[in-house]
Amino acid sequence: MHPDPSRSQLKIRRVHLDTGRENVVVISRRSNALRADIFRGFSRVELRLDDKTLLATLLITDDDALAAQDEIGLSEPAFHRFAKPVGTLVTVAPATPPESLEAVRAKIRGQTLDKAEIGAIINDLAHFRYSDMEIAAFLIGSASFITSDELLALTGAMAQAGTQLVWPDPIVVDKHCIGGIPGNRTSMVVVPIVAAHGLPIPKTSSRAITSPAGTADTMEVLARVNVGVEEMKSIVSSCNGCLIWGGHVNLSPADDVLISVERPLSLDTREQMVASIMSKKIAAGSTHLLIDIPVGPTAKVTNAIEAMRLRKLFEFVGDRFGRAVEVITTDGRQPIGNGIGPVLEANDVMAVLGNDKDAPRDLREKSLRLAAHLLEYDPKLRGGAGYARARELLESGAALKQMQKIIDAQGPSKCCTELGPSSFEVKAAHDGVVSGIDCLRLNRLARTAGAPLDKGAGIRLFKKIGDRVEQGEPLYRVYTFEGPERDLAASAAQQGTGYVINGHEAPQSRTSS
Repeated sequence: MHPDPSRSQLKIRRVHLDTGRENVVVISRRSNALRADIFRGFSRVELRLDDKTLLATLLITDDDALAAQDEIGLSEPAFHRFAKPVGTLVTVAPATPPESLEAVRAKIRGQTLDKAEIGAIINDLAHFRYSDMEIAAFLIGSASFITSDELLALTGAMAQAGTQLVWPDPIVVDKHCIGGIPGNRTSMVVVPIVAAHGLPIPKTSSRAITSPAGTADTMEVLARVNVGVEEMKSIVSSCNGCLIWGGHVNLSPADDVLISVERPLSLDTREQMVASIMSKKIAAGSTHLLIDIPVGPTAKVTNAIEAMRLRKLFEFVGDRFGRAVEVITTDGRQPIGNGIGPVLEANDVMAVLGNDKDAPRDLREKSLRLAAHLLEYDPKLRGGAGYARARELLESGAALKQMQKIIDAQGPSKCCTELGPSSFEVKAAHDGVVSGIDCLRLNRLARTAGAPLDKGAGIRLFKKIGDRVEQGEPLYRVYTFEGPERDLAASAAQQGTGYVINGHEAPQSRTSS
């Protein structure tokens, strides 16, 4: 006679499987305590020990190396979240679906959700109680339509689900770019400029998901970014700013869960984007926020009308949560800077801060413009004086000195800072003038080359829009570490260079090692 599954116990076994964000557990088909066929009708199970519970997706195995007959194997994410030692007896039972799923079903049916229903959904998301399929259902239901009240409720619930930072200063500034533009590492120039002036700018940034580098990936070339809350506060207190990975301080954790499913589905609605960004900034304690919306044919926002609608949403949410939000549009027709990939982008940043004569002018100019907007929030600074003050701090070396202070406070990075040893150049097949650059294609090419996993992988650009090129002249150089990545990147470049010359897609003439 088999035991009641609701009271069955198995020993925890750690299974070295990276299942991404999702909790996954494994039991043996010959389990002593559980009949695997009983669980076939349940996609998820609940692990319980005292007051500790964990919902997980169940897999059944015939391999004793994953789970013996008296064991339950926990994948790496499940093992770390359950946080109990190997060999501990744990109760396993079919999981009761989260009650908030009924609200998700209502949303799919076209109903409007109230604040409590959205709060329950976000709470369950933040505690990893949803499967990826259930998360996708909520996202798709929300993408169909979302009211203003639902947007406010979603933003507030996401901000409250994790850490909420409070700063002693009356003005705490921040900036955020909605992304999509390769090499756009303005934050790493803006933060030291603003911090050198004296305004607090505690910058928490993301790692790359589909791009070849996030700000945190690039900063990690120069300094440690996995900084906890108390250490972050200490750094900001002594340096007026920081550049750290937001995931380590648990800001709006439900947003990270949603993003992990949004990106594969290519779901990026205006409302979800605004809720994602604003929830993190509200949780970070920012009082004054600058939003950068690049506009271009291959950017996330392709035209001025779309940018205006997005601006109004940001301003609406900012007003309701008592945040001063300023939104500007910038040139998103092409990459910013000369490098795409963490090491190359870090080199660009330090060249700008060091006033190097070869530093990319577009990165320098855009950073100064953004810093000027933030400096204008200082009541002691006369109106219109922000740009001159930003340039003064950059050209005097004060910004570079402040950046070094931030780097020292965050501690040394353990990342490899060398460029990939294997490279090839993509050359123009004919004479002409560069009339367009596909940001999305270059992003994908840099990722194919190995970025951001390989910090030194990426693309070094030689030509921008308006530049004249001759046949055989290199458009850019691709850096990789391994043979397979090099071959894949070369094949991808062969299919499309991402450059438009004289109004036509530029074919690749050849590559050279």
